[in-house]
Amino acid sequence: MSANEYIPIRVSTLRGDLKIPFDAYVKVASKHILFCRQGDSFEGDRLVRLKKKKLKKMYILPEHEEPYRRYISESIEAAFDNNSDKSIEDRAAVIQGAQQAAAEDVMENPEDQHSYHLAKKGSAKYVEFILNNSEATKSILAIKNADNDLAHHGVTVSTLALGIAKELGVVESQPQLLDQLILGSLLHDFDHYHSGIPYSLPLQEMTDEQRVIYLAHPQSGVDRLKNLQHFDQLVLKIILQHEELINGSGFANKMLEKDLDPLVLTVSTANAFDRYITFQNVPVKDALKTMLIEKMGLYPLAQMKALQLALKNQGVITS
Repeated sequence: MSANEYIPIRVSTLRGDLKIPFDAYVKVASKHILFCRQGDSFEGDRLVRLKKKKLKKMYILPEHEEPYRRYISESIEAAFDNNSDKSIEDRAAVIQGAQQAAAEDVMENPEDQHSYHLAKKGSAKYVEFILNNSEATKSILAIKNADNDLAHHGVTVSTLALGIAKELGVVESQPQLLDQLILGSLLHDFDHYHSGIPYSLPLQEMTDEQRVIYLAHPQSGVDRLKNLQHFDQLVLKIILQHEELINGSGFANKMLEKDLDPLVLTVSTANAFDRYITFQNVPVKDALKTMLIEKMGLYPLAQMKALQLALKNQGVITS
């Protein structure tokens, strides 16, 4: 079979505990090597090894495309079903993977309106999942981002941002914008997907060239998307403004709090927090302390208190 005939699938959509109705291949040089056979599962360390290698895609045969899509669809539908007999941890793992894959689809091909609208629809369902299941946030945040994956980071930021928004009353006051809040959070670092810089490093550890690219990534991201009419304005605003700080010392446009959308500040607070806990491995309580004390005046106090309250109410922290 020609190498061009294999169909790519996203590793983030696969589960370790389910038998797969297709053969899954990895691409090594120009060859496709069978990695997991139809009827087997990814149990054990198989998926862990793939993620450690930062492998984003596997491949299936054309005749297995329909079984693969059915496998994904059935898994996601069952996970979103509040009457499911699956544990909240199992449901969260499926939904987290689906959100991650949706973010990857849009970042890889932002011109595809279908992928964008699917991601927006999935974001609306994600809002319902988080708000209707008291253990959902804790279960999502418990899924470790071991390889500092960009789309996984987006899922975490969206979860934290929704928690902050809930505590601030946004769920009641602006329910029509929650799907865009989630989607903007998923895509906030869009430019990193294309620039190739080591985005998980602190700025001081980057080279001068990398630092220039990093500081420009909000504006660069919007510049890549500005001619795409299907992107919502709030999503674009989140991409552009998520690195701004309320005292005007942020980037890319050094905006002040009075000029920033409160929903964007929800994402910027969540983003800064996850960079501490995921990229720098700072414990949750220490990250909160750093932002509340050392970063005082950079993020709105109301947002910070809402983050703290959300983590407490969702059982992520105990005090």
